[in-house]
Amino acid sequence: MPVEPTAPVTPAASPVELEQTEGPAGAAFSRRGFLRVAGAAGLTSVAVSLAACQSATTPAWSFGAPATPGAPAATAAAPSAAATIAPSVAPSASAAPSVDPNIPAGWTSHDVAARVVVRRYIGNLAPALKGIYGDAAFAKLVDILGAGDNYPELGLKPSFVQVPQVVLNDLLAPLKATVDGDVKVFNLTIDEFDQKIDEMKAPVKALGYNAQWPGPTIRVTEGDKVRVVFKNNLKETTGVHFHGVEFADFFQDGVPFVTQKPITPGETYTYEFTASRPGSLMYHSHHNATDQVGRGLLGAFIVDPKKPAADDKYDREYVWISNDSLGGFTINGHGFPAVVPVLAAMGETVRVRFMNEGTMMHPWHLHGYKMKVVARDGYDLGSASFYCDTLGVNPGERYDVNIVADRPGVWAFHCHILPHVEGADGMFGMVSTLLVVPEKAHVDAIVAALLA
Repeated sequence: MPVEPTAPVTPAASPVELEQTEGPAGAAFSRRGFLRVAGAAGLTSVAVSLAACQSATTPAWSFGAPATPGAPAATAAAPSAAATIAPSVAPSASAAPSVDPNIPAGWTSHDVAARVVVRRYIGNLAPALKGIYGDAAFAKLVDILGAGDNYPELGLKPSFVQVPQVVLNDLLAPLKATVDGDVKVFNLTIDEFDQKIDEMKAPVKALGYNAQWPGPTIRVTEGDKVRVVFKNNLKETTGVHFHGVEFADFFQDGVPFVTQKPITPGETYTYEFTASRPGSLMYHSHHNATDQVGRGLLGAFIVDPKKPAADDKYDREYVWISNDSLGGFTINGHGFPAVVPVLAAMGETVRVRFMNEGTMMHPWHLHGYKMKVVARDGYDLGSASFYCDTLGVNPGERYDVNIVADRPGVWAFHCHILPHVEGADGMFGMVSTLLVVPEKAHVDAIVAALLA
């Protein structure tokens, strides 16, 4: 079973306040303690370094000599709309080497833009990497990022904490049930709201449960009686399907004009069933679904086993929901660099739950590591489990994988359909990283600093 957090974090603001700011808002490290955040007491010196970085717009430390003497800091430019929003657009041709004196010799404008994206991803966490990875690795990162330029992103939080994130909402304010006799009751709204794909793009008009995309994770235990009540705040009809649930009463299946009438604007509708089997399941609209699911009406429904298998153990968990409609290619409602990394400490096992709510297959590739595939569509594979470094997940499928963190580093983790991840302006869309640090205290320190 996953290890529960041993010391709860005390956020600087309530989850509601976080969602109303450009700072760390919700996100998706999952209710079961993917991040396992420690309190302020007992954090390593890394936390002190991180906190100092966040409070200054101009870093108070120095990386030393610039990697490229005389080269000015690159300006932070957003990826082009064509690269991030239009899935059908082919990547543009590579730029010719530039003679611009402001661009390092042999580089092109592509190189400058690509580096800016990674600088935005790391943000003001960069100085703390010295205390985590040591002097030698840090020197290489300094050179790669051109940190001697003291570029603007060093004074900003990483992209993925400048926008609301369902991962952190699941962690800080997990959706809780009330109890009515022997029934667990969840109350949700269905809303229109503005979603920021990253911190630099204009918001897109989204739909979501509890005004979140993805919606909050609904979590129960095998055998639980479940009642989920939805209030439709949209200007249109909808319906909710619990994907993968084996219903005793087919009228709970959530398909308008097959098992129910559509839920009209202002109406409240109730689904009630028994969570008869464990696994990674989903909930989403099943009415005008190409549009409604594409705009964000989707979320994770996780049923924990009543008696976990002895070998089904993991330390952290990450819910990974992909979509490829509104906002282009997204992971948990965001595109790189605003995608939360998968964090782990040496010796830990991370459970990643892939869920494809989009219209295309996405082959997820993890650099430098193997994934052990332990479940498909919520069904335990048992002796049929297998290892891979690239896993194709079709629309509607869910795969659970375990990753054993045995080497530190920042490892790319992305869809391997290349137009979904990289273009003339660098990486975008379906890109994340597996960030493995030497000690659990480093994870705690990073998270505490991000939430400060």
